[in-house]
Amino acid sequence: MNFDERTLNGMGVLAAVVRSGSFAAAGKVLGISQSGVSRAISRLEQRVGVRLLERTSRSVTLTAEGRRLHEQILPLLAGLEEAAASIQSDGTEISGRLRVNADALFTQLLLGPRLREFLERYPRLTLELDTGARAKDLAGEGYDLAIRFGDPPESSMIARRLLETRVLTVASPAYLKRYGQPNSPEDLREGHVLIDYRDPESGQPFEWIFQRGRRQISIETRGRLIVNDVVTMHAACLSGYGIAQVLELGMEKHLRSGRLVELFPDWPEERFPLFALYPSRKHLPQRTRAFLEFVEQVASS
Repeated sequence: MNFDERTLNGMGVLAAVVRSGSFAAAGKVLGISQSGVSRAISRLEQRVGVRLLERTSRSVTLTAEGRRLHEQILPLLAGLEEAAASIQSDGTEISGRLRVNADALFTQLLLGPRLREFLERYPRLTLELDTGARAKDLAGEGYDLAIRFGDPPESSMIARRLLETRVLTVASPAYLKRYGQPNSPEDLREGHVLIDYRDPESGQPFEWIFQRGRRQISIETRGRLIVNDVVTMHAACLSGYGIAQVLELGMEKHLRSGRLVELFPDWPEERFPLFALYPSRKHLPQRTRAFLEFVEQVASS
């Protein structure tokens, strides 16, 4: 394959399609028509000799070959973009677009209130923050970085621990008045209503584990209510429906006000981590590095 300007342009178009999710959206970003995007992709596929995208009426996804190519060209395109930006400025100004797939609880409680500070620091940078469903393939879906609670799955991604927060078992005073207060984790096995939270990685409810020193207790919940978002779980628990296991992060005001009661403060050692995940690259783009450093500051403050 001869590498020329048209090949480079085609790779830029491919990256735009992956980043934006469709030919039409990529065309808007690039300032060309949807048909122009389609022609550029077709020419690139002809040049590399493989199909790069699977197209349906509803979606555009990378093929296995397309994913490999995209993972390799993404850092190269980022390097070219940064090189151009360094010529326009003195090399210290960070610019471009950064896509981040982030946990909604972290963004609402800690990151959101500080975003103004970050964006004012880098006025030429555009931040696209997605707090919806977890991206299963960061590079393949066009993300530069992910911020997630829980131990990261085995992959080629680099995982950087940002913080740890305690896991608390809580209930409202209304619930405790109705069902009584359990004295130990074992009491939860009978006569109590437990709210399950679905693990987004496995699709199964999280196991309830209690730790104190070397002793560990596991409780089978068998809850009739299974949720997959924190806000709903908090609301159901606050209403008096059942007992929930929650992260200490963000629960302080409810505990101080007495709206929620921590049930087992003498079992304090179960913790849940927050990680930043990003592609394994020798040189991170400046904008990704800048955001990662900012998030570390936010998490540690």
